Amino acid sequence: MERADIISIAKSTLEIEISELEKLRDRLNDDFARAVEIINSAKGKLIVVGIGKSAHVGNKIVATLNSTGTPSQFLHASEAIHGDLGVIQKQDVVLCISNSGNSPEIVNLVPYLKDYSSALIGMTGNKTSKLAEFSEIILDTHVDMEACPNKLAPTSSTTLQMALGDALAIALMEMNDFKANDFAKFHPGGSLGKNLISKVDDFLSSQKPQVTEQDTVKDVIISISGSRHGITVVTNADEIIGVITDGDLRRMLLKGDDISKVLAKDIMSANPKTIERTALAKEAMKILKENNIGQLVVTENGKYFGIIDLHKLLDEGIN
Repeated sequence: MERADIISIAKSTLEIEISELEKLRDRLNDDFARAVEIINSAKGKLIVVGIGKSAHVGNKIVATLNSTGTPSQFLHASEAIHGDLGVIQKQDVVLCISNSGNSPEIVNLVPYLKDYSSALIGMTGNKTSKLAEFSEIILDTHVDMEACPNKLAPTSSTTLQMALGDALAIALMEMNDFKANDFAKFHPGGSLGKNLISKVDDFLSSQKPQVTEQDTVKDVIISISGSRHGITVVTNADEIIGVITDGDLRRMLLKGDDISKVLAKDIMSANPKTIERTALAKEAMKILKENNIGQLVVTENGKYFGIIDLHKLLDEGIN
């Protein structure tokens, strides 16, 4: 098969799925809005039920809902009828996903899903199925064509399920005015969460290089060499006077002058860039990038508190 043929197959697949998505968009009605309202007003959580490929879709929908402020839990249909129905409480809403709506596990399960929950929402491609019969609301995901050339493997149908799950999540986010900072609360370990909520203090170096104005070049070299940051801060009782970098030392030595009487105050750069320890880490990164520097002096109420390093922020995904 030629590469052109492969690309043609891919384009055809996408065109079929895009067409089915457009049909789904055009047939959305008050049933979708009612489903969002019921989920949003539930006193309990949303239980998402599925089997087969729909189970994989259900797990993804649950992950999206949980990360966007809608407490959810996945329940596998085959496990539900063997004891796991106990996770459903009367205040919960159930979203059951099944393309046919008539798989044996679903047929056996739907009466219990309806009885044990406050509402049963069916996401199905078959509005005459057993699932549809027991559902208070039907989210219609039928497709005229699967992208699979044999019209067997779930392709277009699972794409619609996934997209409709995203639509539910986004509608619930908007309804609850769910913002970026709320999202970050559920993603504290990821790059996004760190950029939104992490403070300078979270990435502060354990080292605090420091000299006084009257310290000698030898003292400066010892201070810089004693840390891994290539910088020391010149202070007067924790008041920041300036900074000296290893670059400053090199430039001084290249001048060839007698350094025996040179003091820290003679080679320091005054008025260094600083940031408060309670500021967001992304603000520190912005200052570092804008000034093309590798370290930033951290303060507490204007007094010297420590050092934050560009490479540490980069390693932690701060950008």
